[in-house]
Amino acid sequence: MKKRYIVNGIMICIVILLVYLQNGRKEKVMNTVINQYDKGYEEEICIIANKLYIREKEKYAEEFDVKNAYGSADEMFDDENIDIVYIATPHNSHYEFLMKALQSGKHVFCEKAITVNDTQLEEAVKLAKKKNLVICDGMTLYHMPVFKKMKEIVDSGKLGPVKMIQVNFGSCKEYDVTNRFFSKELAGGALLDIGVYATSFSRFFMKSKPNSILTTANYFETGVDETSGIILRNPDGQMAVMALTMRAKQPKRGVVACEDGFIEIYNYPRGDKATIVYTNDGHTETIEAGEAAYALDYEVEDMQNYVLNGGSEEYLTYSRDVMSVLTDIRKQWGMIYPFE
Repeated sequence: MKKRYIVNGIMICIVILLVYLQNGRKEKVMNTVINQYDKGYEEEICIIANKLYIREKEKYAEEFDVKNAYGSADEMFDDENIDIVYIATPHNSHYEFLMKALQSGKHVFCEKAITVNDTQLEEAVKLAKKKNLVICDGMTLYHMPVFKKMKEIVDSGKLGPVKMIQVNFGSCKEYDVTNRFFSKELAGGALLDIGVYATSFSRFFMKSKPNSILTTANYFETGVDETSGIILRNPDGQMAVMALTMRAKQPKRGVVACEDGFIEIYNYPRGDKATIVYTNDGHTETIEAGEAAYALDYEVEDMQNYVLNGGSEEYLTYSRDVMSVLTDIRKQWGMIYPFE
């Protein structure tokens, strides 16, 4: 499925291929995407499906009043009316659709993890630069207003230099060996699904890319990572400690500890409120900006701004650094996906 936004003359296509959705989840996903993005934009919903799902394509076209339906992603990429494509398929297919979209002259906003390894991402970056196109990682926290405020405060030196970053992310996925979260063939596991959030959080507040990594992991019976502990250190001496769990809940909590105070934020992937604690006297300050419910809208707004006015380079640098770190972590674990 895709939803098109016409914002300042740019048509954005949000793509979720029906073929990749498990039975019973299609209606839920259709409604979720429609509701999440229905925030005042002029919009048109479209559907993409391969030949195995032609009947479903027609069903959803009628049910959701779809004016345009494509028989394949390639058919959609050939549509000259489309400016931006948002890819939200499983991890293992991101690279394929990312490259096809770029080759077709489309700007691309791709869900996290943007690719499964750094080689894939560097190839996409090279192609985008060659064609003067924008590619952007669907990492929500980069686009949340509260994170932009937090970044300003940290960079201002108000709290002193960053010393340590702590990030937790624990998700208790239902035990199901057939679920994509635990599928090695679909690049499942905690690292690419939730670890990318923790790593992006860490890199966002670090001066430079980590160049030292210590890590260990436990594995689910399918061979993907289930729990892990990760320590990062960069050339500036800043450190990050991350704890990830796929079968046990943890608070989604991030802490940026500086010499003169620390910032703490909960539910950080779509955070809208953070607390500063000043260690000299213990007083606190609350930062509030944006709303969690509008996380996807902030992504759309930033993406259209990047296309119209530029400015995506800093965030692309973060994404490249994060993917390099994630790739190095998997190398230490010896965890390779079957298609790599």
